[in-house]
Amino acid sequence: MTRARILGTGSYLPEKVVTNHDIEKLVDTSDNWIRERTGIYERRVVAESQVCGDLALVAAQRALESAGVSGSDIDLVIVATCTPDNIFPSTASVLQSRLDIQPGAPSFDVSAACSGFIYALGIADKFVRSGAAKRPLVVGSETMTRILDWDDRGTCVLFGDGAGAVVLEASENEDGIISSHLHSDGSFESLLYVPWGPGRGFSALDDKSGYIRMRGNEVFKVAVNTLTRIVEESLESAQVDKSEIDWLIPHQANIRIIQATAKKLELPMDRVVVTVGEHGNTSAASVPIALDTAVKDGRIKRGELLLMEAFGGGFTWGSALVRY
Repeated sequence: MTRARILGTGSYLPEKVVTNHDIEKLVDTSDNWIRERTGIYERRVVAESQVCGDLALVAAQRALESAGVSGSDIDLVIVATCTPDNIFPSTASVLQSRLDIQPGAPSFDVSAACSGFIYALGIADKFVRSGAAKRPLVVGSETMTRILDWDDRGTCVLFGDGAGAVVLEASENEDGIISSHLHSDGSFESLLYVPWGPGRGFSALDDKSGYIRMRGNEVFKVAVNTLTRIVEESLESAQVDKSEIDWLIPHQANIRIIQATAKKLELPMDRVVVTVGEHGNTSAASVPIALDTAVKDGRIKRGELLLMEAFGGGFTWGSALVRY
């Protein structure tokens, strides 16, 4: 059976670091309050001159180098983002050109908020299984701080910027993406959203309408319950026992959500990749950044079984079971 296997990983974080103490100067909050409720103590923020595609470019270049291939070897580009450079062309199309990827290779963005990378990974795997692609590039890249209301202490403490990428290749071996599961429920729109888009017209845009709105307590409850179900679905579908999971690579939104998912899997936290403390919630970039971090520091090794999962605005959620 043909599967998409991970050939290489890469990530990029902007240079600017914003700590909880920096945020204390902006809103009524404290370092202790943020740490206790989220696990976050700092996050990265893009430079004024940077856009989402710039972050994606560096992460992709590092993934290509890790994989030992060049842009000319890539035949599909998918960028997961909810903060694209432009309405069009897609960030993926521009990235295709900047990486000298073969003209004609399909390139497109996926918008599924924090679940975007899992969605993009599942889509790329389907391309590979169908024979439509042999070596995809999948990127999660976000400039979330561009859509933050820095006067809203409920959201400005949570998010950061960054990008992560993987190069996939078709494989006939048992390694690779075993299964992926993608879901959405738009009835929860009012709990986590940005209340403006270009389809509404610029007359509907005001000083605050382009920023994230979130009802945190409600989101937390739904996220924990939903991620529990997606974990069960992933394991049952693949007929894998939870004891076989070597690493959980969760979306990095909140340490309490991560801990609840690990508890469901009966995984000790030292088998969970956690980067939320130093990166915050980088939305679609969080899972690939966490993956690359653990690959580069030697924790994740070839042959190990990984469970990636994410939950985001929409609501969207998904998982990918991967033999690395």
